Amino acid sequence: MSDAPDGLDHTPAPDHLLQIASGYMAAKVLLVAAGLGLFTELAEGPLGADELRSRLELHPRAARDFLDTLVALGALRRTPDTPDAPGLYSNTPATDHYLVRGRPAYLGGLLEMSDTRMYALWGSLETALRTGEPQNEITTGEEGMYAALYRDPDRLTAFQQAMTGLSMGSAHALAETVDWRPYRTVADIGCAEGAVLTHLLRRHPHLRGTGFDLPAVAPGFHRRVQDTGLAGRLSFTAGDFFTDPLPRADVLILGHILSGWALPKAKSLLRKAYEALPDGGTLIIYETLLDDARRENIQGLLMSLTMLLETPGGFEYTGADCRAWLADAGFRESRVRHLAGPESMVIAGK
Repeated sequence: MSDAPDGLDHTPAPDHLLQIASGYMAAKVLLVAAGLGLFTELAEGPLGADELRSRLELHPRAARDFLDTLVALGALRRTPDTPDAPGLYSNTPATDHYLVRGRPAYLGGLLEMSDTRMYALWGSLETALRTGEPQNEITTGEEGMYAALYRDPDRLTAFQQAMTGLSMGSAHALAETVDWRPYRTVADIGCAEGAVLTHLLRRHPHLRGTGFDLPAVAPGFHRRVQDTGLAGRLSFTAGDFFTDPLPRADVLILGHILSGWALPKAKSLLRKAYEALPDGGTLIIYETLLDDARRENIQGLLMSLTMLLETPGGFEYTGADCRAWLADAGFRESRVRHLAGPESMVIAGK
């Protein structure tokens, strides 16, 4: 019997805690599905379980539970079985848009990096929490993730694709949220493949853009520019944003950059941006910004723990934090605006 005075059992249900505790299972199912190319196989139309099992080379024991788990998770659809034929599986609108290889909004690079790198790395979270140290290649005396990436063209391409996937929602929102009419030039600092710039320039034909990143990034950037037909309005400048001058433009963009570095280096980059901008110029910073109360943006907080695992000093920050740093760097005004999903921007004027 309950000890509650009214005879009712007020013991809280464990469902929410159990859902969190088993979240890695659902994550792994989706990550493996993306890696197998399941959603790409379904891009041309629905398929039955036997056909999918054959194409993906799955064991008969495993296939149906795997596919139906994806249905239950909302990542696939399945028609009802009939007396004459079993049901057919198909993509949802979201998986068809984002997880079919070769499509412009493909997020698979991000999911594949999560599966091949981040999934195992997060197994060392307790050690990172106790030591405050990253748990990647640095622990064995190697250089960190970024240095290794830029020496390996295949890994760099996968990383660039992952960053493209991470930035696409913000790229669309930036094109619509900011009033671009007063500006003529824009530079993306740490541009990766140039996804943000290509979307901005296609949406606003009066703009000209510059991508700024390390020399190893150039081939991927140029491939994307050729595919979009923007070669006459979009260029690439090679450089290191800590040691080389930043490009001069009416608008500078820092997307997913500041969070990768300890605060002194992040502040130094804001000062360089201020110096590079003309009077009346604008700096746009976008990240998975934490809400000022640090209670709501789960994705941002998880990303900050990712920075703990991957970098010596990186962390996610609040909009209020960023605005204070911008004021210290000399910017006269700034404001925070939501972009898409867990991402927001801080826009500051010189």
